[in-house]
Amino acid sequence: MINYEKILTDKIQQIPPSGIRKFFDVAATMKDVISLGVGEPDFVTPWAIREAGIYSLEKGRTYYTANAGLLELREEICNYTGRKYGVEYDARTEALVTVGGSEAIDLMIRCVINSGDEVLVPEPSFVCYKPCTYMAGGVPVPIETKEEDNFRLLPEQLREHITDKTKLLILPFPNNPTGGVMSRKDLEAIAEVLRGTDIMVLSDEIYGELRYDSEGHTPFSAIDGMRERTVVVNGFSKTFAMTGWRLGYALGPAPIIKAMTKLHQYGIMSSPTTSQFAAIEALRSCDKDVENMCREYNYRRRYIVDGFRSMGLSCFEPLGAFYVFPCIKSLGMTSEEFAEKLLQEEKVAVVPGNAFGESGEGFIRCSYAYSVENIEEALTRIARFVERYKK
Repeated sequence: MINYEKILTDKIQQIPPSGIRKFFDVAATMKDVISLGVGEPDFVTPWAIREAGIYSLEKGRTYYTANAGLLELREEICNYTGRKYGVEYDARTEALVTVGGSEAIDLMIRCVINSGDEVLVPEPSFVCYKPCTYMAGGVPVPIETKEEDNFRLLPEQLREHITDKTKLLILPFPNNPTGGVMSRKDLEAIAEVLRGTDIMVLSDEIYGELRYDSEGHTPFSAIDGMRERTVVVNGFSKTFAMTGWRLGYALGPAPIIKAMTKLHQYGIMSSPTTSQFAAIEALRSCDKDVENMCREYNYRRRYIVDGFRSMGLSCFEPLGAFYVFPCIKSLGMTSEEFAEKLLQEEKVAVVPGNAFGESGEGFIRCSYAYSVENIEEALTRIARFVERYKK
């Protein structure tokens, strides 16, 4: 009998499974569950995008593309970034198409982190940064962002956590799970701390188009002097409702993108060809679709925040992404206790806040990338649950 614990690496055994999927998988086995757990748009991919994918198949475009992705797609990505944000990239040397934004995150971390290097991770934040750092031999260093600071990374916090081993800073804004954002002024303050250092930045901007304030999104690479140290990670899943198409990209300095492409070449070869042709159309013609989806998310955002506040829970107002992060500390439960009891008693699936780092304890994450009808029923059930456990 093979002892698989001896076969598997210590690192992979020590990494816990995603706290997001844990509750989603349990909910999938139950009837009549309303899930606010997964960050997936409930919109169907816009027809123009689907049609472009279908057409590419009809034309027999089922071959491998260049390792870095179709040049035509990389050009459109660079054009899009230029016209949206005023940051210019060379499509041939500074852009890489990946299998979702998650692959781009993993590639960047593995290409810059040596054993013992420290990676600064503002938390609460998406679940992959710390495991990817750990698997690359690095040391993740969490920085707690706080509700009273609007879950922003403050420059004094960053300064306090920098050591001579610091190699990389993760900037996960707009943020999953909090919905917190960083203004241009906030980013400039972070840039000031980084000037004069060799610290690289991975700016995860997958929710960049989902901003609900008047300022809108600013890429970190748009801040003076930051382009040369920043790899921007983005993708099509959230903005264009293309989660199942599995397509993302990275933009950054040519030497870093070259290294990432080398690793991508050996591990992936190239991203899905059909998805790449569809993504070209998304960038060219779907701005209106994105605006319409964003408008609907904004309505749901206000609706769900008001819903949590009306039941007596403190709820930070998110200005980006499509999540709310209400505080449940007043009920005297841990985040996991709340999520487990809510699922069993009211059949509503949410994600415990500690899935996104220890500083998420006392909160839950709820996605509003669901229909208003689902959100309304979920809020009714959660309110009933909260009333039952109020102290």
